Amino acid sequence: MKQGGSYANSSGGVLEGLVEFALTKKGFTVVRYKDWKLNPSSYGEELLLKNVPYEGLYKHASATEFVLMSKAYNLNTRIECKWQQVSGSVDEKLPYLFLNCSEKMMEPHIIILLDGGGAKPGAIEWLRDACEKFNIKEASTSKRKIDLMTHVTHNQF
Repeated sequence: MKQGGSYANSSGGVLEGLVEFALTKKGFTVVRYKDWKLNPSSYGEELLLKNVPYEGLYKHASATEFVLMSKAYNLNTRIECKWQQVSGSVDEKLPYLFLNCSEKMMEPHIIILLDGGGAKPGAIEWLRDACEKFNIKEASTSKRKIDLMTHVTHNQF
């Protein structure tokens, strides 16, 4: 029997798999960041990079599930996937995730995908509100944007 974190990780893989499937169907090439970094010119211009590094709030190496890069759509979008089927520790990690998105991830657009149906409503409301405040503040300066998408497996793809 899988324990909480192990189960969440395997279930989260479903969400990541959906992202890869949907974007592959749209013509994007899925490639690991470390492979792309060795020779970017050997890949196309419509890419979904996997396991993309950044320096986290505590100045340690962290990684995001995806960065979507597209010349055709003018995209440079970081995608964070969070899966939570039951109420638990992911709720407590959402403020940390938001701070990493707003302070450490420098792409002009960041999408947080939150699914699984287990996040506390108050946690989702807090994150949505934090994203909206960030977007209003940044609209006139950096033009950076953080979007929260919930229930992705039910209605987005």
